[in-house]
Amino acid sequence: MREYQLKYGCNPNQQPARIYRADGGALPFEVLNGRLGYINFLDAFNAWQLVQALKQMTGLAAAASFKHVSPAGTALGLPLGERLKKACFVDDLAGLDDSPVACAYARARSADRLSSFGDFIALSDPCDVVCAELIAREVSDGIIAPAYDPEALMILCGKRKGGYAIIQMDPGYAPPEMEERQVFGLVFAQRFNDAQIHEDLLRQVVTRHKMLPEDARRDLLLSLATLKYTQSNAVCLSLDGQAIGIGAGQQSRVHCVRLACGKADLWYLRQHEKTLNLPFLPSVGGPARDNAVEAYIQQGAVAFSQGRWQGLFSQEPEDFTREEQEACIAACRGASLASDAFFPFEDSILRAHDSGVSFVAQPGGSVRDQEVIDCCDRLGMTMALTGLRLFHH
Repeated sequence: MREYQLKYGCNPNQQPARIYRADGGALPFEVLNGRLGYINFLDAFNAWQLVQALKQMTGLAAAASFKHVSPAGTALGLPLGERLKKACFVDDLAGLDDSPVACAYARARSADRLSSFGDFIALSDPCDVVCAELIAREVSDGIIAPAYDPEALMILCGKRKGGYAIIQMDPGYAPPEMEERQVFGLVFAQRFNDAQIHEDLLRQVVTRHKMLPEDARRDLLLSLATLKYTQSNAVCLSLDGQAIGIGAGQQSRVHCVRLACGKADLWYLRQHEKTLNLPFLPSVGGPARDNAVEAYIQQGAVAFSQGRWQGLFSQEPEDFTREEQEACIAACRGASLASDAFFPFEDSILRAHDSGVSFVAQPGGSVRDQEVIDCCDRLGMTMALTGLRLFHH
């Protein structure tokens, strides 16, 4: 197939729309089910590049949950502890421990569940039955993977009344050296961004604190790889092999950090005993549950007592006080934060420290680099200058 007719472009009024290779060659993918639009493919191809990069970098299965051409979550296929399984709502999923690709998606999906609603999924490895069973119970628009177990494909084809978008990607496809895009009838051409994310980027540790454990290195590299495919400005916090907070598409660096750290704070609080033990009725569906969890953390049990969430719980939840939340977040340390461009002021570092960030990677190049480094020194944080900017638009 050399051309695919899209359902429509960015919006339904933007028709006709199609996808084809500039060199006229065969398309490197096959649509196994559903009909896709312009944004579906933008999500799919950006997410595919990201999980392929993570797989190449770590040798582990990887997954990404994309929305509007930025990741809501990315993760590696590491095992989940019992608390994390409960926080990801997969503690009842049989066979999860034996499926690295399902572990990766469980982590990626649960980093920011509200943003992942209606996501496009990318898997670095073939989709197995366990992963398909997990996807089947989430609200999702489509998936791209190198292959599908036959039974897994049957499960996925049953989603969205049979219209779930399923792409099988050729893992051997490599893009040309130059890429082009049109804006307002004008053609832009640039070299394809083939910059590699690797450990050498973390060699230049500029703070007094030089400690950079293996887990922190892995998480910094995961964050950097994630930023390469995230709309700029962008910042990513990672911990334990998964992104826990992504701030994308902001005009200021500090707003990226505030957004990413706010999501990371929610991630910590979702693993608190009070949140894990919310008395949901068995009939409560995933989207209602996800909204209620976030409202409970942000507004407290008073939201229930006022009737906003009646019908979801078997009894009134115990209040989760601001003091308890602050203590929970303060106890969390060891997160890794990466930025796609330099920090112009120390305000971003101060905010990151409040959300448990201990390790930082950024390109450097600001006239205030030393002020930022000094701030890290005061706070006991480790910072590496990568020298590599990762803008993505």
